[in-house]
Amino acid sequence: MVFLGDPGVPKLKTLFRLVIEKKIKKVVVEYKDRLTRFQFNVFAEFFGSHGIKIEVIGSAEDKTYEQELVDDIMALMASFSGKIYGKRSAKRRADKKIALRLARVTAK
Repeated sequence: MVFLGDPGVPKLKTLFRLVIEKKIKKVVVEYKDRLTRFQFNVFAEFFGSHGIKIEVIGSAEDKTYEQELVDDIMALMASFSGKIYGKRSAKRRADKKIALRLARVTAK
């Protein structure tokens, strides 16, 4: 059994390898978005082509097309916001390191 926890590229690559090598029979996820935020059907098709089933155990109420579209748009916004804030944070950390180095050099 492989626990993916938070989605991550290395873990997803491991999952793909396990599917391709047919080392697992089923992928169990709590909710669809724990496996992928978008294009769940593509994953289901890929896994199915290797004889692997995806079981979603979380309560998935029937959503209309519009509700799914809104959920996808919100997930996109959250993803892009995270990237923007992450880059801003990384820039601040880099600027702080540069300032500290300059302070050390000028203090000597």
